[in-house]
Amino acid sequence: MRKAVANGSFLTDNPIVTMNNEENIVRMDKWLWAARLFKTRALSAEAIKGGKVKINDTTVKPSREVKEGDVIQVQIEQLHKVVRVKTVIKNRVAAKQVPEVYDDLTPPEEYERIEFMHAYKGEYRDRGAGRPTKKERRMIEKMKDDL
Repeated sequence: MRKAVANGSFLTDNPIVTMNNEENIVRMDKWLWAARLFKTRALSAEAIKGGKVKINDTTVKPSREVKEGDVIQVQIEQLHKVVRVKTVIKNRVAAKQVPEVYDDLTPPEEYERIEFMHAYKGEYRDRGAGRPTKKERRMIEKMKDDL
């Protein structure tokens, strides 16, 4: 649904709107935040500065412009995520609208690797934490049997 605004333009209910050529310029850190790859814009800028974001195997700066069709490689903790930009957006979108913003090209093996790491992390104990209790030991054994 469109709503008229005082300056003669229209507002839409859908925040994913195609922009004009002059509006089609969005910084990399802002797009990563708006596409919900990072929780805050500061975290996305920090990841870019740390070399954890690449386009075509080259590291980028937070001020780099995002274009439709760019293939972005992002390292979020242990996950190496690969996405293709569908839409250039400036404002953060709802989680349900994320598939309209980018295509997830991450191989399924990467998600399986992360799931495997989380499964075995249950067995890990901090140094000095002592032996597992009987309840914890049974839980660990059950997890191992499930794998």
